[in-house]
Amino acid sequence: MDQQQIIGILRETGVMQEGHFLLTSGRHSDRYMQCARLFEHPGHSAALCAALASLFADSSIDIVAGPALGGIILAYEVARQLGARNLFAERVDGVMTLRRGFAIPEESRVLVVEDVVTTGGSVREVLALVRAAGAQAVGVGAIVDRSGGAVDFGVPFRAAVSMDIASWDAADCPLCRQGIPVVKPGSRKSAAPGA
Repeated sequence: MDQQQIIGILRETGVMQEGHFLLTSGRHSDRYMQCARLFEHPGHSAALCAALASLFADSSIDIVAGPALGGIILAYEVARQLGARNLFAERVDGVMTLRRGFAIPEESRVLVVEDVVTTGGSVREVLALVRAAGAQAVGVGAIVDRSGGAVDFGVPFRAAVSMDIASWDAADCPLCRQGIPVVKPGSRKSAAPGA
């Protein structure tokens, strides 16, 4: 599957949205990738997860882990495609943690996946959990890399599609200066600055 086919699926499923958005990272953007919409369409999501899994097919993955919420279904399907275990991390009092009896055995080879990477904050938190368990983070995968390849996790980072989508600090946001209302469509609760 090539980049144009993937972008076509993202448009068709309503993943790619335009407007004025407050991202999970706290930055603002004129485009938002609502990857949860992808998972409304099992055929499309399986195809994109297969494309992502194929990028790590030779990495001997034991576990695929993702952050809640965006990485839960993605991690499951990529793990299924790779024949690996699946788990997810979630926030408790603002701190990413493993719950529900999940554990990462020492020396496991772990692939961390996320639906969309902008700054990579959630991925870094999951990577820290992997390393704290004494396991080896062998890579990071994403459906969409919004940074255009600018994020460095210290391990191989591969995405089904990579786009350089502009984002701004709230103080520098041209959309705020135009008075365009900001929308917070993501999974984490937070109020827009000045809201």
